[in-house]
Amino acid sequence: MNKPNAFLGKPDPPSEVEVDAALGPAAPLWTELIHGISADAGKITEEWQGILFDLYGWSLRISKKSRNLVVLAPCNDCFRVAFMLSDGAVEAVKESNLPRKVARILASAPRHPNGTGLRLTVNSASDLPAIRRIVQIKLAN
Repeated sequence: MNKPNAFLGKPDPPSEVEVDAALGPAAPLWTELIHGISADAGKITEEWQGILFDLYGWSLRISKKSRNLVVLAPCNDCFRVAFMLSDGAVEAVKESNLPRKVARILASAPRHPNGTGLRLTVNSASDLPAIRRIVQIKLAN
């Protein structure tokens, strides 16, 4: 079951302290992932988005120049990541030998006019390598 966003109904973007408190044991993973994406992509932009924050809460969009790489949504004790993948990126992810769990989620991911929406949940450090690999694939496609 998906945990709700930790900042549902909050009218302002969360502070770093609030994010760390909500993430709890997942806070170091959040930081590690952002640093890893920056190491892979170079200069990135981080922007909090709270469109319909009463329904969806707040999420952190990570982009390179004007290109959206990934969106991170803080929950209590974990966080979700969301990607919008082009057809080429979907094929590259399928061929990249990622964990079966990722392949299974990708197989049932919804297809939208602007790509395939892939959503994963980060609960442990073992989830991070696959997410970083998907970001690398997005950068290459």
